Amino acid sequence: MSDVQATPMVEARGVHKVFGHGAEGLHVLRGVDLAVPRGSVTVILGPSGSGKSTLLRCLNELEQITAGSVHVDGELLGYREDAQGVLHRLHPTRIAAQRSRIGMVFQRFHLFGHLTALENVMEAPVQVRGLSKRAARTRALELLDRVGLTDRVEHYPAQLSGGQQQRVAIARALAMDPELMLFDEPTSALDPELVGEVLTVMQDLAASGMTMVVVTHEIGFAREVADHVVFMDDGAIVEQGPPAEVLDRPSEPRLQEFLAHVL
Repeated sequence: MSDVQATPMVEARGVHKVFGHGAEGLHVLRGVDLAVPRGSVTVILGPSGSGKSTLLRCLNELEQITAGSVHVDGELLGYREDAQGVLHRLHPTRIAAQRSRIGMVFQRFHLFGHLTALENVMEAPVQVRGLSKRAARTRALELLDRVGLTDRVEHYPAQLSGGQQQRVAIARALAMDPELMLFDEPTSALDPELVGEVLTVMQDLAASGMTMVVVTHEIGFAREVADHVVFMDDGAIVEQGPPAEVLDRPSEPRLQEFLAHVL
């Protein structure tokens, strides 16, 4: 195995996140260590308020960590380290460049309401990467076909169901050719009958070898698609391992209690 293959796509070490200052600060992440191998799917489970979404946002610099480090593809996020080992905050444009390599799909779709599905997927490659409109259109059409929306390319978000909007959001994230995809409860805002169409797209993405970190309550998806399942509670990773081990033979009482409520 080459050094590149051996290096995790994501490596978080001792990550802390505190919102606010002093005694009033809210300690949301408490020393999280996480390694995500290339081409793998990691699913993060946990009760509301356990720090799952905050951890995901720290993995692409939407939140600045309070302590610790995050490396993506071997590169330190948000900082450079000098010869003396002192960390210096990167310029916002450099942080934005790092973030552009990481796709993120949120609970809410955040599509531009005045743009069609096609235009939503074309927007970032044209505006951020300087791709020609012709090239961006060709790529956007490919991606919308991949997520099963060939017949909806000229529809505006208001004309699409929630599941269709979320699939456009996935295509939009893929349009930047990310090395890593993060999903923050991508089906939680959907009606139950629309969940399957989004999970099917995610399964296809996983099968193609995309490295994915998924925060979800969909235990079936975790069981079928994940290579690694992480359970968080109170800002820390309580238990992690292969799906069959974590979901079928949980050792921690807090995880046993959680699964009893969601299964």
